[in-house]
Amino acid sequence: MPRALRADAARNRDRLAAAAAELFGRRGLDVPLEEVARQAGVSIGTLYNHFPNRDALCEAVFPERLAGLDRLAERALADPDPGRAFDAFLYGLCEMQAADGGLNESIARHPPGTVDIDAECGRAPLPISVLERARAAGAVRADFGPERLVALIWAMSAVISYAGDQAHPWQEHLRLSLAGIRVPEPCSCAAPQATCQDQLGE
Repeated sequence: MPRALRADAARNRDRLAAAAAELFGRRGLDVPLEEVARQAGVSIGTLYNHFPNRDALCEAVFPERLAGLDRLAERALADPDPGRAFDAFLYGLCEMQAADGGLNESIARHPPGTVDIDAECGRAPLPISVLERARAAGAVRADFGPERLVALIWAMSAVISYAGDQAHPWQEHLRLSLAGIRVPEPCSCAAPQATCQDQLGE
């Protein structure tokens, strides 16, 4: 069983994790570790005593940062409409990525990446459950499996990074992606099906 940290050491570790979370989120994962130590008010030696490398520091930061992802998926699973829940989950995830440059960058880098979110944080099952529920309900195409969901999330991370502070580009890209993923609801208009499909394609 690991020995408990002294109170002052625990405070230093907490300050380092908080500084890293703030700097990674604002400036990305490549921020110099010396700056993390400086913002935490400790020496670089103290940082390395707690976190021997950048990976270890990221692994300490991101599980807490990703707790919101669990809550997002849980809300989606509680929504009685699986298709609406799937859309809301992806929009919520992209909003998280757009608000946190470090989180977005870690997703964009995997693989290879500084943090393997699935392996380190164990958060794959809930997002996949959101997808599988939507597929089972016939709201999402049957051929859109977990590997395609991961690919879409990676692609969105690149769009979000390119868009910077602008929300519209990634929102529009996600809207178009969802239009190709979701199974359209049956048309209730009186026109013949072929005519209706032609109108949708215009």
